Amino acid sequence: MVKLSRFLLQAALAGVAVAVIVALFFPGLLDQERTGADAIPHVTEPTTGIQGPVSYASGVARAAPAVVNITTSRIVEGPQPLAGEQVPPDFFHAPPHSPADREQASLGSGVIMTSAGHVLTNHHVIEKAEAIAVVLANGDAHPAEIIGIDPDTDLAVLRIAAPGVTAASIGRSRDLRVGDVVLAIGNPFGVGQTVTQGIVSATGRTELGINLFEDFIQTDAAINPGNSGGALINALGELVGINTAIFTRSGGSHGIGFAIPVDLARDVMNEIIEHGRVARGWLGIEVQALDRALAESFGMDHTRGVLIAGILRGGPAALAGLQPGDVVVRLDGQQVDNTRGALNIIARKRPGDEIAIDARRDGELIHLEATVDIRPI
Repeated sequence: MVKLSRFLLQAALAGVAVAVIVALFFPGLLDQERTGADAIPHVTEPTTGIQGPVSYASGVARAAPAVVNITTSRIVEGPQPLAGEQVPPDFFHAPPHSPADREQASLGSGVIMTSAGHVLTNHHVIEKAEAIAVVLANGDAHPAEIIGIDPDTDLAVLRIAAPGVTAASIGRSRDLRVGDVVLAIGNPFGVGQTVTQGIVSATGRTELGINLFEDFIQTDAAINPGNSGGALINALGELVGINTAIFTRSGGSHGIGFAIPVDLARDVMNEIIEHGRVARGWLGIEVQALDRALAESFGMDHTRGVLIAGILRGGPAALAGLQPGDVVVRLDGQQVDNTRGALNIIARKRPGDEIAIDARRDGELIHLEATVDIRPI
């Protein structure tokens, strides 16, 4: 019995010794079981915020009744229309013309903005039109009158006498982010109301040479001829832009479309409804972009700012003391990067407002104050 106890004690001590050696020199062997379990990758639960809707039908149903087709007609000189050319609706009653004249129809889109029947569209959709018809989503057609136009932003406001129309639900374009889902609703190629889907590709696009004042939303939602003036909506069906232009070499959509932000479009519309036109700030200056050679001649190591190439005598800038040859670097506290940016800052001021001008003259920084006047038509 004593020998058995001594044997068990020796075995236990040997086991402890082995355990100590393993712990000191081979610690991974003790963690083998635990390590095997931890080696399985941890799967992160999906975040609900990145899940999109299965369908955008609810948003489209909310927005679609406010999107209209616009047909315009004008008399042009030339031969009779070819087979298949579209003929304007019956309610276009143009005055008699010579047999050589013919009616020419064009198509576009628009958005009902108020329950009073105000319709927002692109100026180029109704430009030179002698008669304009607005066709509602239910197929009813109504003649439209032009309330006002703003060619500088390519916007126009129409009005129809149609009781009970559905106005668009207005969103906020300033909240848009690159990657947000958007849908374009309009009348491409005259086929009828059509919806295309994409994302916001960029915001604040300028220097495109489309309008004088530019601040476009870029999207890859398909926009084609006939979509002009139609709605760009978010996934909730809220209006965020007015579709205006596409970048194309073939006449069709290449996934690069541009829309006027609704924040800008609504401001223009309100100005037109209230005053008949958009009152923009004006200083009476002619500006020129700075290239590297010009910048170096003025002792500048960058090309930010604009050169004053000319000033209207007696205009706001002249009265403030600005001179040809000055380089304006800041307007109203905002850095001026290029000519279009300078004009946009000035245009956003109301006539009668004061605007601060920081410029370089003969290598020195000067500060002036000007009273903005209304921009001539």
